Amino acid sequence: MRSQLHANKRANAVTQHDIKLELDVRCQGLIEKALHRSFPQVALLGEEGVAGEADAEYRWVVDPIDGTVNFAYGIPHACVSIALQRRAQASEAADFEDGYQTLIGVVYDPFCRELWTAIRDEGAKLNGKSIRVSQRRKISEAIVSIGFAKTRENLEATLPYFIDLAHHVRKLRIMGSAALDLAYVATGRFDAYIERGIRLWDVAAGGLIVECAGGEFWHQAVPRKDAYRMIASNGLLRRQLRIPA
Repeated sequence: MRSQLHANKRANAVTQHDIKLELDVRCQGLIEKALHRSFPQVALLGEEGVAGEADAEYRWVVDPIDGTVNFAYGIPHACVSIALQRRAQASEAADFEDGYQTLIGVVYDPFCRELWTAIRDEGAKLNGKSIRVSQRRKISEAIVSIGFAKTRENLEATLPYFIDLAHHVRKLRIMGSAALDLAYVATGRFDAYIERGIRLWDVAAGGLIVECAGGEFWHQAVPRKDAYRMIASNGLLRRQLRIPA
């Protein structure tokens, strides 16, 4: 990905608020082959398609390029996100409403050479060193990242909330990569990150990293398949934040 930042890129699809690159498909194919070679029984759910048995006990959840629009424009703020999930047993509480629990999360930013990793119940790390969320308790001191989903409905619902929130926080940020926003919350760079409509492959790895770093990853399914509204925070600001209606 790093070597392709300033190269000419071919788009497979372009909409008003999104770009799908041929490189997205190619990167997922490379990731899929590498994972299948070592773990042939594990299925894969990715932004660019699925592979393996739909009812497999384990599955990878992959976003080959999270922050595609940034990347397409030559902005060095994008990453690879990979999570390993296990189908939850009947007696278990699942991480996601479709019955899977995330066990491992990995987010890699090739431009800053930063690798976030988390294993459930074992903490979160950045380049091998333990990380923790921030300890800020006042919304007035917080830096909050917010994402604008790609549909007109979500855009119109989020804009008034964005304007209101801007009057209460220290700074708002719109970065364009959900997985990196979550990693930044886990590292204490951001105090919270909010999205009204986000896909599973954008947040599966980063959500676990936030939790393993001592934060809170609240999420709720929305009607679109594999989609959620969510608030990730340091766990101290949850009552001062809300999701756009």
